[in-house]
Parts: sequence; structure tokens; C-alpha cells
Amino acid sequence: MDVSVIIVNYNTFELTCKCINSVYQFTKEVSFEIILIDNASAECNAGLFLEKFPGIVLIKNTENVGFAKGNNTGIKLATGNSILLLNSDTELIEDSISMCCKKLEQLQDKVGIITCKLVYPNGDIQKQCYRFPSISLKLLELFRVHKLFRAKNRAQKFMGSYFDNCSDIMPDYVWGTFFMFKRDSLRKMVDGKLNEDYFMYYEDVRWCYDFSKQNKKCYYYSQTSIIHHLSQSLKHKSNKSRIIVHNELNFIARIHGRSYMALYGFSTSLNSLFSSFHIGKNYSLFYCYIQEVFKTLGGSNY
Repeated sequence: MDVSVIIVNYNTFELTCKCINSVYQFTKEVSFEIILIDNASAECNAGLFLEKFPGIVLIKNTENVGFAKGNNTGIKLATGNSILLLNSDTELIEDSISMCCKKLEQLQDKVGIITCKLVYPNGDIQKQCYRFPSISLKLLELFRVHKLFRAKNRAQKFMGSYFDNCSDIMPDYVWGTFFMFKRDSLRKMVDGKLNEDYFMYYEDVRWCYDFSKQNKKCYYYSQTSIIHHLSQSLKHKSNKSRIIVHNELNFIARIHGRSYMALYGFSTSLNSLFSSFHIGKNYSLFYCYIQEVFKTLGGSNY
């Protein structure tokens, strides 16, 4: 077994160095290569990576092409049987790459993507297992029907915040933070590569959806963990929610059409409104969904 580890860097030199160092430190049971894509970082000269890690393959883009396109650039050069997309703001604390690679080998007839447990530096678990966007699930939440489910059944059906991420499970989609799959799986993708519709955020949902069309599921492997520092490459984080909502609704419109997207968006906005009212949050997410629904309805490119 051999793995191509692809890391996209954008102005996170110190974190990326920690990430690369942790891969070398902990990955022992499989052979691997590291392909680093620098998306025109202004922080420092990308050549410094080669000075610290002469064994990596470094690609220096002349512009920031985004997360999806950056990863596809690395995939073109990959020689491994398995591909691991690894965020630059992660650190290995054990041999997670080997463990997931071996698990993927065992499950490959059913599973297309495998990921592991993500934790904050303080050890708290990050929730990254979700169902695809669904009007029915949103309406069950909106009318509080989900409260009638037993906790275990609710976690299985809805995932997200209802699932504790402490056991293995097959969600519809997972984050692209630690995203491993077989290179051969890309042969059936459009143009033989990962979808590049989204510059940042929600590309992982689209990728999981594309794998699901091949009857390849996601597998969340809870037996190994990595640290995820979360969103360190985005300096202006105030726009993060709006970008995610925009891409979420765009994805739904592409897959299910505008009418479905609108009903989903309004259902989600009402959920946000009631949740904010109940626990004293602000209403920014409610307004964000409403605004983005109308923008998506009025757009010609979706």
C-alpha cells in the first residue's frame, strides 16, 4: 500500500510545516509521498518548504486557485494507489494514515472515502458526519418531530450535532480535512478529477455526492484521531457563514432544482430563527438563508 498525501497551503507556513513534520513523524506502516500545493501565498517564499522538507514535491501556483483545484493539481502528480487530501491546519498524533489506509483496503467494495476523528487542540471532538441536505429532515426538525426519536436513532438519522462522533458510522458526507480515497475512483468522475465548482467550502459535500453516485459510501473511522486547528487559512472569517450558505444552496439547486432549493432554504431559515429565539442567539443566519435563497433563485448560473 502506498499513499499520496496532498496538502494545499495558503499563508499558513508554520501550521503547514507542523502538518508535514507530523506526517513524517507518525506514518510508519505505509509508504507515502507528500505533494504540497502553494496557492500563491504572500506570507513567505514557498521555496522555504523545500529547504525544510527536501523530500516533498512542491508546486507553486502563480494565483490562488482554491482548495478543489489545488488538490486536483496535486492529484495529477500523485503516484500512490490511495490519495489523502490533508488540510494544512492539521497535525497527526498517531499513525492515522496507515490505519485508515488499511481500513479502506478492507472496506473498498462498499466504501469510497474514509476519514478519521478530528479534535481541537484541547481534545474536544469536531462534529463532521452529516446527511445530505434534505427538506424532509429539515421539516422534522422544524416541527420538532426529531425529539420523538430515541437518542441513538436520532443520531443515526440526522447525524450532525446529534451524533457524538465516538463510533464508526457511514454518513452521507464528511469534511475534506482528512479525505482518503482510491485513485482509481476518479476514473468515473467528470474529466477524471474532483469537482471544482466551489472555490472554498462545500466542495467536500459535492465530492461525497459524486462518490455516492458510484455507490461508494463514506466511512467515519473513530479509532484514530488527528488535531484540526480549523479555518486558519481564512483571515476574514466574518464571510465564512455566507460563503457556506451560498454554496450549500447552489449545490442543492444544481442537484434538485430551484424549487427544492427554495423550500429547503426557507425551512432552514425558520429552523435558525426558532433556534435563535429559543437560546438567545442572533438572527444573522436566518437573514443569510433568506437573502441567499433569493440570490440563487435570481441567478442564471447554478
